[in-house]
Amino acid sequence: MTSKDYLSQEEIDALLKQANQDTASEPTVDDVLTPLEQDALGEIGNITFGSAATALSTLLNKKVDITTPKVSVITRAQFEAEFPKPHVAVHVEYVDGFEGMNSLVIKTRDAQVIADLMLGGEGNPAEAELNEIHISAVQEAMNQMMGSSATSMSTIFNRFVNISPPGIDILNMTDGHGVGSLPPADPLIKISFRLTIGNLIDSTIMQLLTVKFAKEMVDSLISGSTTDSASESAAAAAPAPKAAPAYHEPPAASQQTYQAPPMQQPDPYQQPAAYGQPGAHPYPPQGQPYSEPHHYGGVPGRNVNVQPVQFANLGNPSFGQVDENNLNLLMDIPLKVTVELGRTQKQIRDILELSQGSIIELDKLAGEPVDILVNNKLIAKGEVVVIDENFGVRVTDIVSQWDRIQKLQ
Repeated sequence: MTSKDYLSQEEIDALLKQANQDTASEPTVDDVLTPLEQDALGEIGNITFGSAATALSTLLNKKVDITTPKVSVITRAQFEAEFPKPHVAVHVEYVDGFEGMNSLVIKTRDAQVIADLMLGGEGNPAEAELNEIHISAVQEAMNQMMGSSATSMSTIFNRFVNISPPGIDILNMTDGHGVGSLPPADPLIKISFRLTIGNLIDSTIMQLLTVKFAKEMVDSLISGSTTDSASESAAAAAPAPKAAPAYHEPPAASQQTYQAPPMQQPDPYQQPAAYGQPGAHPYPPQGQPYSEPHHYGGVPGRNVNVQPVQFANLGNPSFGQVDENNLNLLMDIPLKVTVELGRTQKQIRDILELSQGSIIELDKLAGEPVDILVNNKLIAKGEVVVIDENFGVRVTDIVSQWDRIQKLQ
């Protein structure tokens, strides 16, 4: 090989410089978001998707876990490397509370498992592609998840948050299908969660947000308490409004009763005028009885003396005393006391397969306190004991009065 076959030092430096420039051209999460904004987005995602996991767990009757999120950025040039296989993209629009788009991207296989569980299967679909029924099932599952997420956001940001019905597309980077349903901005904020559903799914679910939308949520979260404190300070510093001028009553009449002016015989087919309208009876001066001819059955001449009503003082201590005799009337009412060892939910298919010797697993661990219910209302917790040859329950904890009142509502 001659010297012409080798690269000179200048050419090597130029290539390294160009490679460094290409690498530096791709933004990182630190270029877009500050560490505080990254932590705030992670906390928002942790709370909202925790609620979404609970909704999905109830829907699928499976244990669903979503781990702490990881915040990063992704450009459109990185889509093909990030999603080499077809994925399912679900997008929703925020119509109240915020303005922006939220996209969820999950693997096609994960979507098939979720759809199969919703349709009563075991989570082992055989189809290689999503059919229309599966797409509808996944769309409903995502609707429940994002609805719970929006409810959590309403609590976090102290405002009403509402979303549009979710749309669903198959994201295939090979032919470019479904890319248009993602937010048009570049780059996008990617929040990744580890999603586990029982022993069927151990995968990743990704949330894609525009930088503008992400910063808007972070600003609302960070500056919300500051804004509220500033509003309270401004309200406290504001001068008190001037009092309205006092109303001066007209001088009292010399007579003890108020005599209405002469009236013509009313037309039986004419509606009486309301107070405050032309033709209405005038109000008497305050503090004087109101005496005016009234007609009962067409007979005039009866005077009615109207006076303010006198109510008893509600602060009288006698009203706070409890009559024990009245309480004794309730002492003989029988109540149904139930001790609940645990509960579970099963599909009709599982119930029909039960036979002698079948074991039903409950939702409580061994040694965990049992619930004591009175008329199906939880009032206490206890532990199971044996008294001679019978079972019994030793009360270990009484539900507070406030909690009992809340359960009765």
